[in-house]
Amino acid sequence: MSTELSNGSEPSVSDGVAFATSTRTEDLKITLISIHGLIRARNPELGRDADTGGQVKYVLELARELAEHPHVREVELLTRQILDPKLDDDYAQLEEPISENAKIVRIPCGPKRYLRKESLWPYLEMFIDQTLPHFKRTGLPDIIHGHYADAGLVGAQLARLLHIPFVFTGHSLGRVKRQRFSLGSVDEETLEKRFKFTTRIEAEEMALETASMVVTSTNQEVHQQYELYDHYVPDRMEVIPPGVDLTQFYPRDEKWSPGPIAEELSRFLREPDKPMILTVARPDERKNLEMLVKVYGESPQLQEHANLVLVLGTRDDVRELPKAQQTVIDNVLYLIDLYNLYGKVAYPKTHAPEDVPDLYRLAESTRGVFINPALTEPFGLTLLEAGATGLPIVATNDGGPRDIIANCCNGLLVDPLNREEIEHALLRTLTEPEEWSEWSSNGIEGTRKNYAWSNHAKRYLRDLDDIHKHSSSPTLMNRPMTRRLPEFDRLIITDLDNTLTGHEDSLAEFVDLIRENDHVGFGIATGRRLDSAQELVEKLGLPRPDLMDTDCGTQLHYGESLTPDKSWQKSIGYAWKPREIREVLDNLPGLFIQDESHQSDFKISYEVDFSISPTLASIKKSLREAGLRAKIVMSLGMYLDVIPVRGGSDLSMRHVLWKWGFAPEHVLVAGDSGNDAGMLLGRTLGVVVGNHSSELNRLKNLPRIYFAKAENAAGILEGIQYYNFLDKIVIPNDRIE
Repeated sequence: MSTELSNGSEPSVSDGVAFATSTRTEDLKITLISIHGLIRARNPELGRDADTGGQVKYVLELARELAEHPHVREVELLTRQILDPKLDDDYAQLEEPISENAKIVRIPCGPKRYLRKESLWPYLEMFIDQTLPHFKRTGLPDIIHGHYADAGLVGAQLARLLHIPFVFTGHSLGRVKRQRFSLGSVDEETLEKRFKFTTRIEAEEMALETASMVVTSTNQEVHQQYELYDHYVPDRMEVIPPGVDLTQFYPRDEKWSPGPIAEELSRFLREPDKPMILTVARPDERKNLEMLVKVYGESPQLQEHANLVLVLGTRDDVRELPKAQQTVIDNVLYLIDLYNLYGKVAYPKTHAPEDVPDLYRLAESTRGVFINPALTEPFGLTLLEAGATGLPIVATNDGGPRDIIANCCNGLLVDPLNREEIEHALLRTLTEPEEWSEWSSNGIEGTRKNYAWSNHAKRYLRDLDDIHKHSSSPTLMNRPMTRRLPEFDRLIITDLDNTLTGHEDSLAEFVDLIRENDHVGFGIATGRRLDSAQELVEKLGLPRPDLMDTDCGTQLHYGESLTPDKSWQKSIGYAWKPREIREVLDNLPGLFIQDESHQSDFKISYEVDFSISPTLASIKKSLREAGLRAKIVMSLGMYLDVIPVRGGSDLSMRHVLWKWGFAPEHVLVAGDSGNDAGMLLGRTLGVVVGNHSSELNRLKNLPRIYFAKAENAAGILEGIQYYNFLDKIVIPNDRIE
């Protein structure tokens, strides 16, 4: 074919399409990523559901504080765009300012409607592919920081592709949550279906493997939670507690008067002026709210001394809440009725974000107490908010509360499963006026000394500076401002073995299709070595490919002269230690090294007999425990390839599209086995041929992946017809509604 990609040279500068570039400057551009939940700059709907809580507040306040710093030129917070008639139009805006140098950028990703975080996993590859054009338009950031496992996966992939330093904050961790639930009566299969633990934990492992720094809130988080992971590296852990917004959470003064929330609570209470036992938490089983109501309901002394106020998010109709939240609220209401606590307990249906500071001040004005009785608490932002207003706290003896009370000396720790201990701590706080006053003063002083956002930002930026100084410029950052586009406007990339091969008549029809359509480019993506792939291309009489992606996504060559992609070559060897990998894997039972013709500089290939070998998870764990960073790719249930962390058909394909400016919607990819999975995910148009191996079954029902009924090349032709790829492209399986 006569195309610019086949002219044997790297792309040149011409009157092509301009891409925004970024250059190293002293001031940082920081990209924060937080995908799930409802994120908006003004009046975030905290507590609306399990996904819209402390993390939303954390990332908004972090973005706002970082943007104030003179060393930061821009902060962008990437989240998911949501178009849902049940929700405010705010979440559909593509951009929203947070402050002068900070903004929210919403990325279209999967269905337009709102989805809980466990339902987002199939669409995260699309988030990556939608973020790349955003970076092209606006320039690359200096740092990418992913929050929670979903953004950890997205951020790690972007960082690997673009060679930008990556920071990770887990907020809560899948292994810890799975451990806690495994103590209950729910079986593992049900838990896996509900929480997607396997997918989540693997995403967290990838994030930890990629991260230059992991930001944690407490020392306990480091030693008792992150330590459970194979990619736990103590030197990368930084304990930087989050801050509290001191412009909102401050003590009342003589001018203060109760806001509308006081009137709302008084509707429930016979003696609204009594001291208040306050908790603010979404209705989640981890929050242990039923235990709090039981303690209060079984304690005449607590009922005599105080009212109980339960602020459990917002709800218009309990029946519209997720099932788990419905259960918690139903149980709380049942216990209120069982103990006949009417007139003593307030449980308002709704509250505005601006009501929350006044809630704490109202509880403080009654000389009450704030309690967080959660079973586990990674940090506990509400404890800081209460402390900053002068309200003493009682909190679970776990995670963040330990550090907060150690630093601020403003309350008591309790075992969340010990009713007597909880009752005693509450009574002590309510009935010891001198101790109450001391804890109130300590909270006000301690939060300002230890938990101001300015302190967090100062330490965070100090560490970012160090990371930034010791990292090289992204390989793709210094590319020409313009690149010559190929003459074709769409591209078909296909695997060779068992995808193109296997049926002579359909292969001949495919070859004719490529030769007759000059506007269609042709690429090969294969696990074979380059020399082996060339031999098979010649043997099959295929047109000379415009792109050769070989060695399981570790080698890229263009055109008739097979010009190597220099920027890809520079990056692929990152953290690659083939000798050490072989020392680990050669000694495992059931792994048999393939002959030399299957090995290459960045690929180690084995055959595996799983009847005597460790599981795939155990093989990965062996490498991780040896401190080795690599990807493992399984194909046809018996072939195992080990490649660098920056290799694989997912990253190689995105590199090509980024470099050449191809829209993913104009690229059709076809494959049959596990080493094709990476390029099939995302916004390209995927075709899985009918004779595919079982590894690809997990891709069924994902957007933009078509499972053809026909086998081999006939399956590719079926996919071309399905997408109307030669004419005006259609995407029937986009799954955005």
